[in-house]
Amino acid sequence: MAARRVLKAVLVDLSGTLHIEDSAVPGSQEALKRLRSAPVAIRFVTNTTKESKRDLLERLRKLEFDIAEDEIFTSLTAARNLLEQKQVRPLLLVDDNALHDFRGIPTNDPNAVVIGLAPEHSNYQMMNEAFRLILDGAPLIAIHKARYYKRKDGLALGPGPFVTGLEYATDTKATVVGKPETTFFLEALRGIGCKPEETVMIGDDCRDDVGGAQNAGMLGILVKTGKYRAADEDKIKPAPYLTCESFPQAVDHILQHLL
Repeated sequence: MAARRVLKAVLVDLSGTLHIEDSAVPGSQEALKRLRSAPVAIRFVTNTTKESKRDLLERLRKLEFDIAEDEIFTSLTAARNLLEQKQVRPLLLVDDNALHDFRGIPTNDPNAVVIGLAPEHSNYQMMNEAFRLILDGAPLIAIHKARYYKRKDGLALGPGPFVTGLEYATDTKATVVGKPETTFFLEALRGIGCKPEETVMIGDDCRDDVGGAQNAGMLGILVKTGKYRAADEDKIKPAPYLTCESFPQAVDHILQHLL
């Protein structure tokens, strides 16, 4: 059934799929070049909140990935879009490096809470300030709710546990803007004019990358790099369309079986 689809777009996760911090997944640069030779649009979709799109692009270029800024769609972009729509003033619980993507958004006298990955700011004082704002009616906006992510020194907590803690304490639910939300994937496709059924997603997070994409109507390819752990593919239903060792193997499959 999958091979009968007309493939027009490929969405690619970044951290854990193409690179881990400042190290590229072996063979990924060459694999991306092979994918670019195919008649498909490519977009890079990421929940990364610890750095701005500008800093992320600089990191990728240092790793010799041929990627343009307008090809990257981040959960920070989605969060900013939502803030502008709601016309609110956020308390930004994000890493200092991510603040660049919120330039121009007023933050005085905050009446909303935005939370992402913020290791230096996720302390009791800041969480308590967010807690009080939410109790007073401020909306809670989660850039994403990932449980954990992969660093060079091992797995590390993502923002999900902190978002869930605020939800529990305030008896409210966050608006989540990043993966695995269907709206995130659809917004990433909107600029290239492709439909979910014409798209395949490649990522290392079974729930957020693959499960989210498949819930949106795409095919999902899970790679065993980054945060992948044994039997992750059994955590979602339906299971991933395909599980591969790495991004280069996923690209090989697309070129051989989906085009």
